[in-house]
Amino acid sequence: MDYISKYKKLKADNFAVTRRVSDFDKPTGNIYETVAILSKRANQINEELRGTIHEEIKQFQVSTDSLEEVYENFDQIEWSKKYETFPKPTLVAIAEFLQGKVSWRYPEQDMND
Repeated sequence: MDYISKYKKLKADNFAVTRRVSDFDKPTGNIYETVAILSKRANQINEELRGTIHEEIKQFQVSTDSLEEVYENFDQIEWSKKYETFPKPTLVAIAEFLQGKVSWRYPEQDMND
């Protein structure tokens, strides 16, 4: 399943929404831990998105002998429009967290076990 269809099913907001702090600190017991978890998940989503973008760009690349030649690739334009409508990685991470789809662990606890 490609990245965009995977996260379209999540139904994340496309814009920032005011939320209650209590929704975020319940699972971890600490708002700062929640922010760290969301940050790391957003970075993971961003890396996945970047990989998808690079794969798609490879399909659109056209080698030319001259740098002055410009081609309009309508498939690339449509793909760009689709990408621009996608929610930001931070908003996707928040949606996943609030829906209980994010898991985390504490490395120091794993070493003590």
